[in-house]
Amino acid sequence: MAALLLLLHSPPSHVSSFRIATGPGESLQIVRAGAGKPVVLLPGLFGCAFGFRHLLAQLPPLGNRVTVIEPLAIGGSSRPERADYSLTAQADRVAVALRKLEGEPVVLVAHSVSASIALRLALRHPELVRSVVLLDGGPMETVATKGFRQAMRYAPWVKWMGGMKRLRPHIRRDLLASSADSSWVTDAVLQAYTAGAAADLDGTLKAYLRMAATREPEKLAARLHQLRAPVRLVIGAAPHRGGISREQIELLAARVPRFAVDSIPDAGHYLFEEVPEAVVAAIGRAQVESLAGRSALSRP
Repeated sequence: MAALLLLLHSPPSHVSSFRIATGPGESLQIVRAGAGKPVVLLPGLFGCAFGFRHLLAQLPPLGNRVTVIEPLAIGGSSRPERADYSLTAQADRVAVALRKLEGEPVVLVAHSVSASIALRLALRHPELVRSVVLLDGGPMETVATKGFRQAMRYAPWVKWMGGMKRLRPHIRRDLLASSADSSWVTDAVLQAYTAGAAADLDGTLKAYLRMAATREPEKLAARLHQLRAPVRLVIGAAPHRGGISREQIELLAARVPRFAVDSIPDAGHYLFEEVPEAVVAAIGRAQVESLAGRSALSRP
């Protein structure tokens, strides 16, 4: 598991890993480091806690308690076959975990498709979120994009055709195409990124098939104007595969009351791998903005 790899590469007192039950047969993998201001990280669909290892190392010395929550069927979290895998249900599960873990609102940082989970959580549970930082992800209305649904047509054949051994070269090519600086894409990193799926390939594929058939109970775009927390989008300016679309950026800018964009030169989709110091700086700005907003609200 990627969480175990983090523990092996960090002092025991620095990083802890455990699970939290969020419902019958459902549990989320949690990785924590540091003490202080609460910062919560959500990896994307093909991510894991290991991907945030640089942030887990750099944020705690700045006075932050950093928690990675892997949503259902991501990383080391459980993969129940009949669960509700809508982005809305994922947001509610993360809210359950936050209520058990934190006693104050958090800065919520989310990558790729999990950006939509973060935005939904901030709308449905505003008391839990101080600020939102989106890492090259936006207000997606479904996890089941056309490309994802097409790929899932071949899911039943994956195990017969070589399983994870056959998939890893395709995943490597995708990581390379999504990055401006691809030096981080090593064999060891690829192994860590795919550890959770490899440990339960059948469960992962069944969960993905369930996601492909899922419909959201509510539209996100229509509620963006109701967001209380400030939202900061961090994007890589270099050409790369994947990431937030221009239309989604324009939608956020038009409807989110407090919205800002950080464009990072020479970076791609995996900002926390390529330029972790830029992500740390963006989180710091989000913390300052959220405090300024609270001060303004408290004035008579």
